[in-house]
Amino acid sequence: MIPERVIQTSELTKNYGSFRAVDHLNLSVRAERITGFLGRNGAGKSSTIKMLLGMIQPSSGSGVVLGYRIDDPKQSIEIRRRIAYVGEDKGLYGYMTVAELIRFTRSFYRDWQPDIERRLLAEYRLPPNRKVKALSKGMRTKLALLLALSRRPALLILDEPTEGLDPVSIEELLQTLVSAPANGTTVFFSSHQLSEVERIADDILMIDRGCVVLDMSLEQIRENYRRISLGFSNPAPQLQSILGVEKMRSEGRQITILASSNADAIAQMGRDRGAVDIDVSPVNLREIFLETVQERNRQDQQQHLEREDALV
Repeated sequence: MIPERVIQTSELTKNYGSFRAVDHLNLSVRAERITGFLGRNGAGKSSTIKMLLGMIQPSSGSGVVLGYRIDDPKQSIEIRRRIAYVGEDKGLYGYMTVAELIRFTRSFYRDWQPDIERRLLAEYRLPPNRKVKALSKGMRTKLALLLALSRRPALLILDEPTEGLDPVSIEELLQTLVSAPANGTTVFFSSHQLSEVERIADDILMIDRGCVVLDMSLEQIRENYRRISLGFSNPAPQLQSILGVEKMRSEGRQITILASSNADAIAQMGRDRGAVDIDVSPVNLREIFLETVQERNRQDQQQHLEREDALV
């Protein structure tokens, strides 16, 4: 039986010498949903995925995948038997033909699904007799997905699956991922392509500097996140930060606020302080990502300056 939470981590931490790549990370991924795992380069996504797969050991903290502990060698083997992973390098045997690689992989799995194999082979138009090393990057990605999904895994983990693909290949890949939860497969994928994530994801996990900065369903994001612009007839007053305010920027007679909730109360606060023009509009995932990362950069720079001032 698949647990309700297929991935659960508690204070998961990974250090490389003095550098902390993952910092007390608490993740929770729901079963039979598509979760977009977001973060800029160096945010800790790849290290997190490698710990979940048992490829590297945590420095501290713990994690459970499909009910198995990631820090236990025997249980880690069970995790890898029950999940499928498609990384950027794909890890395919280039000297084999497509058909040979499919037969080779099929021999390891008793629950292999021949119907899924045949359907994806036709949909992806993979040439059975061509050597894997002669395939384009897009074709190699499709072949890796066929090998993964034909096992009907409980969990499919992908690291930048659309990297370097043409628009048609991207569309085919996204359609494949969308249909996976209906077959009982949970999808957990990292990507820099925010518009693609926004199209197919049910849940969003965003990390920065190894810490969770956003954990919310896409539906909640669309319902709650708003950009609120307040215009004043005189220089903008100082406004207090209240529940839901993620970022506030004041310039001349204008105040712009990024809110994660409580938009009506924030707009009313502006009205009470004399705002003559109020505009409340939804924001997309790209705007939230940029605003969140930039705000954390600003806070880090401010803390750095304060530390320098304290030493003078």
